[in-house]
Amino acid sequence: MSGTFRSLSIRNYRIWFFGAFISNVGAWMQATTQNWVVLTELTDNNASAVGITMALQFGPQLLLVPFSGAVADRFDRRKVLLVTQSLLMLLALGLGLLLVTGSAEIWHLYGFALGLGVVNAFDATSRQAFVSDLVGNDQLSNAVALNSASFNSARLVGPAVAGVLIAAIGSGWVFLINAASFLAMLGALLLITTRHERSEGGAKRESQLRQLSAGFRYVMGRHDIFVIFVMVFLVGAFSMNFPVMSSTMAVEFGRGAGDYGLLSSILAIGSLTGALLAARRPAARMRVVVISVGGLGLVSLIGAAMPTFWLFAATLVFFGLATSTMLTTANGFVQTTSDPAVRGRVLALYMAILMGGTPIGAPLVGAAADVLGPRSTFVISGVAALIAFAIGMAWLMSERKLRLRWDGGPRFTHAGRPGLDDSRVGQVETLTAPLDVLRREPELVDPLEANWDSAPQEAPPTTGIIPLPKPKNPREDDDPDVNGG
Repeated sequence: MSGTFRSLSIRNYRIWFFGAFISNVGAWMQATTQNWVVLTELTDNNASAVGITMALQFGPQLLLVPFSGAVADRFDRRKVLLVTQSLLMLLALGLGLLLVTGSAEIWHLYGFALGLGVVNAFDATSRQAFVSDLVGNDQLSNAVALNSASFNSARLVGPAVAGVLIAAIGSGWVFLINAASFLAMLGALLLITTRHERSEGGAKRESQLRQLSAGFRYVMGRHDIFVIFVMVFLVGAFSMNFPVMSSTMAVEFGRGAGDYGLLSSILAIGSLTGALLAARRPAARMRVVVISVGGLGLVSLIGAAMPTFWLFAATLVFFGLATSTMLTTANGFVQTTSDPAVRGRVLALYMAILMGGTPIGAPLVGAAADVLGPRSTFVISGVAALIAFAIGMAWLMSERKLRLRWDGGPRFTHAGRPGLDDSRVGQVETLTAPLDVLRREPELVDPLEANWDSAPQEAPPTTGIIPLPKPKNPREDDDPDVNGG
């Protein structure tokens, strides 16, 4: 296959893609049901309780970073996923039985959310890094985007099905159906054949804290990745609380579980579109991340002002498009530009930033919904996204020296474009110029034993010491390739 679906020509990835899709449908059914149960069955429309549930579910992503990234780098990711997927299946089965028998209480949901968060801290990092085991680096950006497409295709189906099933057979059965859907993922993992190579020697003796510290230093040396982390944190903390935002807005418009599920499916239309558009691009582009987060801010503010349910629902298509475009491109950028030796730990930090913001933002957004009304949640989302946009644009204007020109239309000059001797006349380009035009690979050295006067060292093994960019001299300040990306 070519174009958008070219990664599906690879057997291992094709098996993974379809197994993950079935499991993702069940996961979206469960997520929709979980928050509806908390809001309407176990509390009296308490949005703060939904925020607490989300904080418990996503908090472990942040706390377990020293371990989840090391596990993804050191152990066979396929075996790690077999364990985590089995545990997630048992958690869904247990809560489903409690709900079916009428024994569930709010603290059961809190405990389930916490257990889900602990297991997902390891599952999400290994699952993201596992894609690089299935495809080559030239297909990695496309595979990451198709993963997002699978996730959002399931989001198109799962919430709507959940809304119907909640009304027809009860919420507990939705959890039991999700438990059964994990069999598809487990079967796919058993069919996939990959080779795991664990490094030997000194890397085994490194402490988790030492590895995490090296990961932080790598990210801090890559200003482009650091800026993406800041933007992703703001969006994750204040714009990705959709269970709180959509459930309270459904109640605001006097709608029930079916319409709440419908809102999630409408959002998924835009999310799927964004993921497929990202899959068509040959490489992840930093400026696409910045533009999409700005669009998310504007759409959030427009959604907050919508007077009717259907007008509000229509804005969610664009909300999903902007969110999916930003996150899919950011994920692809982080994966494809990080050194393979540190990819697992960088992804662990990325997932911690993305999901770890939820324990901070979700309770605040839930409290705002209770005190100021559901529409305030979209105002908060819009303000946070516009702040993220301002940070991204400030980085482009300062470190990339992006400048607006008018030459028969809006154009941007790029003072750091390689090979043109900083000639602004020769650097006229559109805002969506590919990153690979603007990037060179940095020189790598051993960060702990480096002799800064010597030549760069060979890249270490996959679980070894994390390489850092060679320190620059003052004359290299304007070279974008020293700063990465």
